[in-house]
Amino acid sequence: MSTLEQETVVHDLVGVGFGPSNLGLAIALDERATQERSLSGVFLERQAAFGWHRGMLLDDATMQVSFLKDLVTTRNPASDFSFLAFLHQADRLHDFINHKTLFPLRAEFHDYLAWAAARVAGQVRYGHEVTGLRPVRSEGRVTCLDVIARDQAGRESTLRTRNVVFGPGLTPRLPTGVTPSTRVWHNEYLLHELAALPEDAAPRSFAVVGAGQSAAEVVDHLHQRFPAAEVNAVFSRYGYSPSDDSPFANRIFDPEAVDAFFEAPTEVKAELMGYHRNTNYSVVDPDLIDTLYRRVYAEKVHGVQRLRMHNTSRVAGLVEGPDNVTLTVEHLPTGKQTPLIADYVVYATGYHPADPRPLLGDLAAHCATTPEGRPAVQRDYRLVTSDDITCGIYLQGGTEHTHGVSSSLLSNVATRVAEILDSIQTRSGASARG
Repeated sequence: MSTLEQETVVHDLVGVGFGPSNLGLAIALDERATQERSLSGVFLERQAAFGWHRGMLLDDATMQVSFLKDLVTTRNPASDFSFLAFLHQADRLHDFINHKTLFPLRAEFHDYLAWAAARVAGQVRYGHEVTGLRPVRSEGRVTCLDVIARDQAGRESTLRTRNVVFGPGLTPRLPTGVTPSTRVWHNEYLLHELAALPEDAAPRSFAVVGAGQSAAEVVDHLHQRFPAAEVNAVFSRYGYSPSDDSPFANRIFDPEAVDAFFEAPTEVKAELMGYHRNTNYSVVDPDLIDTLYRRVYAEKVHGVQRLRMHNTSRVAGLVEGPDNVTLTVEHLPTGKQTPLIADYVVYATGYHPADPRPLLGDLAAHCATTPEGRPAVQRDYRLVTSDDITCGIYLQGGTEHTHGVSSSLLSNVATRVAEILDSIQTRSGASARG
C-alpha cells in the first residue's frame, strides 16, 4: 500500500460522493456550526469539480420538481442557501418572479447547485475516489471506520470517522448485451458525445430507445439540433405516458409519506409503488408529449417525415459497423422484425441506484439484508448492523424499498439530511438543536 496521509482527528462523519444529497448535508452541517457541539464532516468526491448530470443539461429542459424543494427550504425557509437566495445573488430574482413558474431551467438549477457547492468547498476533497472502508475496533466493537481514498495521482489517504454517509448517486443502465461505444451511448453522456462528433460529417439519423422523460427530451433535442437528420424513437408502449403531477398524487413526495411508507407492510409498499410509479418513472411531461405529437403531425402534413415513432416495439438486436449501427426493431403485436439503420443510438433506459456495499469489505457481513437481498435500513437511513458495530453507516439513495419513491430524488433532500444529522447527534450524545 502507498504511504497513507494519516489524520489523527476523528471526524463525526465522512460523506462518500458529493451530489445534491451530500451537498445538502454539507450545507446543513455549515448551518449548524454555531451550536455548542457542532458536528465535523468531510466529503470525498471522485470528480475533479462539482457536476450533476452535465450530459443532460439541455438548453430548454426544465426541472420536474418545484424550486421550493431545493437543498434547504423545507428544512430552513430562512436559509441563505436557497434557490431564491441564489437568484437574488445572480440579480435575476425579479425576472424569475415575472416568469410565473415553479420549474426553473435544469441548467439554471445546476448553476444553483454549483453556487451552493462553492460556498461549502472547504468541506470537500474533489478528485478523491473512495476505494474501501476498514473497521476500527475498540474493546471488541467497531467504533470508527477508516475511509480509504485515492486521488487522481494515485496517492492514497485515510480519514477516520464515527459515521459514513453514502451518497453514491445513480449508475446508467443499459440493456443486457449492449456495450457503450462511439456510436452507442447512454443519454447520461448525450451532450459530451454530441460535442465529440466529427465536424465534417453531420449525422444523418439517430435512434433513441426509451419511453420516459429523458428519452422524450433527447428525441426533441436531436430533432431540433440536427435539422437534416432523421430521429427514430423506439419504445414498447403505444405512446408516451403523461406524468401525474396532480396535487394529491404529489403528496407521495411529502416527508409524512416517508413515515407511512416505512411503517407499511411489504405488500402495501409494493402496491403504493405500483400506484404512484407514474409520478416519476417512464413518464413524460404532458407539454413535451404535445410538442412531439404536433411535430410528427406537421411533418405528415408537409410530406417530409424526419421524426418517426416506432411504438409497441423493442430492439431485438444490435450490430455495430464501421459507419453505422443496424438495429433489429421488433413490432410486439405482430412479431415482425425490421432493420433500422442509424448513425448513432441513444439508450435512455434509466439508472441503477449505486450499491455502496462492495466498499464495505468485511463489514458487509455485519449488515442485515431484506429477504430480497436489499440493504435493511432504519427510519433514520442508517443500515441495520450487528450489535458489535456502534458506528453509523447511512444511505442517501438506494432506499426506495424502505422509504419510498422519493428516496433518490431532490424532493426530500432538505428533510432527509436533517434527519440524518439529528440521528448522528442523538447517537453521539450531542444536542440536536437547530
